Amino acid sequence: MIYVDTSVVLAALFAEDRRPPPKFWTEHLISSRLLEFETWTRIHARPHSAEVVEVAGRLVGSADLVEMTPIVLARALEPFPSPVRTLDALHLATAAYLQAQGLRLRFATYDAKQAKVAQAMKLEILKP
Repeated sequence: MIYVDTSVVLAALFAEDRRPPPKFWTEHLISSRLLEFETWTRIHARPHSAEVVEVAGRLVGSADLVEMTPIVLARALEPFPSPVRTLDALHLATAAYLQAQGLRLRFATYDAKQAKVAQAMKLEILKP
């Protein structure tokens, strides 16, 4: 199972230098509900086409979304191995929660700082 950080979806949408291969989107993907909010906020912050809206819906829809429950939010309030930004804390807390439930996750992100913290949390890092 692959935990998808928003950086991966945004890379796929906005044709950045690094993009996940098409096969990536056929894997069993999971993320925080935050993925949906971050993705649409970034889309609405710039001019975009109807195609971007369609692809974004498909990409976000390809992941099982985990709600930000009190347990996940409580974990986000705790310290991380090194300082993180608020939204990264929520993604990392969600991944930690899933891992504690016994799921074997690979954490997909293009954010080097977030990847370093995730690795320190014993999450396997996947650079799609």
